[in-house]
Amino acid sequence: MKPGKSNALLAAVGLLAACSGPSKQEKQEAAATTPAQTVTTLAVDSLRLPAPYSSKSVSNRVNVVGWPAGKTPTAPAGFAVAEYAGQLQSPRWMYVAPNGDVLVAESSTVPKSTPMKVVAKLNLDKSRSLRSESANRITLFRDTNQDGRPDVRTTFLAGLNQPFGMLVLGNYFYVANTDGVLRFPYAAGATKITGEGQQILSLPASGYNNHWTRNLLAGPDGSKIYVSVGSGSNVQENGPENEVRRANILQINPDGSGEKIYAAGLRNPVGMGWAPGTTTLWTAVNERDELGDNLVPDYLTSVREGGFYGWPYAYFGQNADPRRKGERPDLVQKTLVPEVPLGAHTASLGLAFYDKTAFPAKYRNGAFIGQHGSWNRSAFSGYKVVFVPFANGKPSGPPEDFLTGFLAGGDSKDAYGRPVGVTTLPDGSLLVADDAADKIWRVSTAR
Repeated sequence: MKPGKSNALLAAVGLLAACSGPSKQEKQEAAATTPAQTVTTLAVDSLRLPAPYSSKSVSNRVNVVGWPAGKTPTAPAGFAVAEYAGQLQSPRWMYVAPNGDVLVAESSTVPKSTPMKVVAKLNLDKSRSLRSESANRITLFRDTNQDGRPDVRTTFLAGLNQPFGMLVLGNYFYVANTDGVLRFPYAAGATKITGEGQQILSLPASGYNNHWTRNLLAGPDGSKIYVSVGSGSNVQENGPENEVRRANILQINPDGSGEKIYAAGLRNPVGMGWAPGTTTLWTAVNERDELGDNLVPDYLTSVREGGFYGWPYAYFGQNADPRRKGERPDLVQKTLVPEVPLGAHTASLGLAFYDKTAFPAKYRNGAFIGQHGSWNRSAFSGYKVVFVPFANGKPSGPPEDFLTGFLAGGDSKDAYGRPVGVTTLPDGSLLVADDAADKIWRVSTAR
C-alpha cells in the first residue's frame, strides 16, 4: 500500500474515533463566543491564541523513510552531529547513570483497537507512531575509551511493560512501566540487573495516543521521586472517572509510600528537570488536539506545588475549552499561565537542562526540548530539537531551533526520523533519541 493510502487509512480510523466530538454548529458557536486572545508569558511578550475552530482540525502524518547513508540532522555552525547508536527498536527515552553509562528505554505505542492492530501489523503507519509490538527492554551503552562512541552494548533489563522513565537513587534502579514503578537492587557499574524487582507504585496504564509514558525524576535532595502521568483522553471525553491520578505529576517517597498529587491539569507532562542552581521543577507538556492548527501550544512551564495548569477545562491561563465550557469555572479561574509556548501540536516531550560547559556560554543552564512532531496540523510542526535560553533560573528568550533536518522539506511528507528524548553526557555533548529511525544522535562541539 502506498504511503498516501496508508496515512489516509489512519486518518479514517482517527475520524471514526472522533465522531462523538462537537458538531459543526457547536464549533461555529464556540468560535463566535470564544474570541482570539493575546497572552503575555515570561519568554514571549505577545502570544496570539486564535479562536477555537478558526481553522479546520486535520489528520496529517509524515512518511518516515529513514536516514540516507551519510545524512544526519543539522546543528548550528560550530557543532558536529554523529550517530551514537543504531539498530535499536523505538528508543524513546534515555538516562545517564552516575557512572556515565547511558540507559535507553526501547518501547513503543501498542495499538488496542482491532483496526489499529491491523494498521500496525501490516506496517501501514508510515509515521512510525505504532509498532506491532514493544521491545520492552532497557539497553546499556558504555564508552570505555572516551571517544564519543560506545564500545559496550548490553541488555540491561528486559521483560518490562512499556518502560520509559529511569532513575538511580541510592542502591536502587527505578524504572517506570506504563502501569507502575519498579525498583531493583543496583550496584554502580553493573551491566545487567540480576536481582528481583519490586513494584512500589501502581499506575493507570496506557492512555490517549502516546500518553502511556511515565517519567521519573529524583528530588534535589533525593528524598522524593516525581512521577509524570499523562491523560487517558484528549479532553476528558471518556469522563472524569477515567482520569483518576492522570494528567498529573505525582510525588512519592523512594519506597513508593506517601503518594500525593504535586501538580495537576497537565495534559501530558513528559520531560522533567530542575533548573540548574535552583529547586524549581520544570516540565515539557504535550497539549490538546482538534481545536485547529494553532491551538493549543505545547509548553515548557515551571511547576508549582499544588498548581493547576488547565486540562481539560482551560488552556494557557483562563481560556475555557469549549468542549468542557461551564463545567468547572473554579478550576478555570485557578489555571496558571505557562512560561514558554512551544508551538501547537509540536509534541514537545524531551527536556534536558544544559548544566555542562562544553557548549558555548549562551547554552549554559538553558533547556533543550525534543519535539516529536505533529499529526493534527495542516503544515507540519515540531520534528526538531529547540533550545530555550535561561538566565538566573528563568527563561530569558523564546525557543530557537537547535537540531533540525528531520523533515525532507518542500511539499514532501517524508521525514527521516523523529526526535524525542534528550540528555547530556558527562563530556558535555548532547544525545537525542530518534525513535522513528531507531537511532541515537550525538551533538558535540566541532573540533
